[in-house]
Amino acid sequence: MDADAMPGAARTDADLLAAHVAGDAEAFGLLFARHRDRLWAVALRTTGDPESAADGLQDGLIAAFRRAGSFRGDAAVTTWLHRVIVNACLDRLRAAKVRRVEPLPDDLDEAGRGSVVTANDATDELLDPAEHGLRSERRAHVLAALKELPAEQRAALVLVDMEGYPVAEVAQILDCAEGTVKSRCARGRAKLAVLLRPLLDADADEASPTLATGNPDTSPDVGSLSRRGPPGDPTADPAVDTA
Repeated sequence: MDADAMPGAARTDADLLAAHVAGDAEAFGLLFARHRDRLWAVALRTTGDPESAADGLQDGLIAAFRRAGSFRGDAAVTTWLHRVIVNACLDRLRAAKVRRVEPLPDDLDEAGRGSVVTANDATDELLDPAEHGLRSERRAHVLAALKELPAEQRAALVLVDMEGYPVAEVAQILDCAEGTVKSRCARGRAKLAVLLRPLLDADADEASPTLATGNPDTSPDVGSLSRRGPPGDPTADPAVDTA
């Protein structure tokens, strides 16, 4: 069967991109719909602000739409898309130099990827209001600390520690050496450890056993700084892997 005649679900990313370049009016929309959640999550965490993320995602998609013919196939289509989106977001941050004050939305949820810290866990619905509020407050602290990092460090951490991409692929996305990615992640993690020290100390206090009552050691479930889409229709523990 000719690739152009195949249903969207049966066509690979490369098929859809090639069809778009060949003039298929629906191919790029199908490609974006397939990856919109991941692209939105990366844009949102990279910019730290929903409005900036939406603008960056739009800028990136327009650029990808127009430059699709320049795709050489030396990387996965998703890697190329993420590179265009991240660069568009970083360009907006550098140009605007805005100070982000709104907390990131807590609705980033995608199976198999992303930050547990920034995601609503399924068990949230089972928590009492006080515990739910505590968990939300901790997530807000982590997200606020993440926004204090330089844009390049944040982008590297988002892709490696939150989205779970291999360092080699992140180097392709950010168009830099693997060593640079590792260095940015290491510096970012070190800064996060300092920024989150009060939160980590509080967790340690809560996790220590209460000798007077003999209560067991219970550690609050706040997730880790490793692993977790757009609104509406479009979808650390500091000791993270430093490899």
